[in-house]
Amino acid sequence: MNKHTIHEQLNTRFNDFATFVKGLSNHRFVVSPEGKWSAGQQLDHLIKSVKPVNAALNMPKMLLRFWGTPKRPNMPYDELVAEYQQVLAAGGTTTRAYLPSIISEHQRDTLLKNYFQQKDKLLLQLGKWSEEELDKYQLPHPLLGKISMREVLYFTMYHTEHHLQTLQQREMPKKSWTDQLEQLLQ
Repeated sequence: MNKHTIHEQLNTRFNDFATFVKGLSNHRFVVSPEGKWSAGQQLDHLIKSVKPVNAALNMPKMLLRFWGTPKRPNMPYDELVAEYQQVLAAGGTTTRAYLPSIISEHQRDTLLKNYFQQKDKLLLQLGKWSEEELDKYQLPHPLLGKISMREVLYFTMYHTEHHLQTLQQREMPKKSWTDQLEQLLQ
């Protein structure tokens, strides 16, 4: 994907996630069945995940040399997604720095504001990079190892979509929400 397509995809996926979260009731925002992260916690996790990407995109290129240069061609988007899914299937989990806090319903507006600020920073910083620079620099990813900046952006796109799909699937359970809660309390 070129930079323009990445920009569009990031913007769309961030907006889709926010729209979904805005449409949830307060209860659905803070509670989740089966001990999984609530929508609010997923929102917090996404904010924590994009902050280091924004910081890296804003760093002087000289400092980014610390992590070296990519030793292989970029993975296409689908290949990066498949590799990430394999890591998750093999037991890969979120590292401590990206674990969400306990979230209350009163934090929704603040979290959404922060989420949009991070999205705006991401898109602004992306605009300052050339196509060549996206392939020239790399960053360490906690589960994927060192990946190019372009691949970091691919990951950010997929990661946002992954969490949206998780929440959407929860909203279409075979059992009603009340039935699921009652089952958990038994």
